Parts: sequence; C-alpha cells; structure tokens
Amino acid sequence: MTAVVECPTCSAKVEWTEKNKYRPFCSERCKQIDLGAWAEEKYTIPAAPPVDPNDEE
Repeated sequence: MTAVVECPTCSAKVEWTEKNKYRPFCSERCKQIDLGAWAEEKYTIPAAPPVDPNDEE
C-alpha cells in the first residue's frame, strides 16, 4: 500500500512514491512557493533568549 499525504502548500493528496520527485509537494510550483516562504522568513521557530549565567537576578 502506498502512503498518501497532503501537499503542505495546497493540501492536494499526493502519493509518497519514488515516482513523485517533488514529495511531499504535489508539484514544482508548490515546492517553490514553500521555499519562497522560508526565504521571506514567513516561517519562524519560537525561542527564548539565551540565559547568561553571569547575569545577577
């Protein structure tokens, strides 16, 4: 049985096979849209500022 996933960009159903060279995306276009979003820093990973052990509380 072949796994089916949703394209992260457009939510189209995509078979996870070696034939799909764009997986997990459905197409080159969706892959490029996602790459552009990363380049424009639309995706972020939340983080706390580092704690300096030399700082007094």
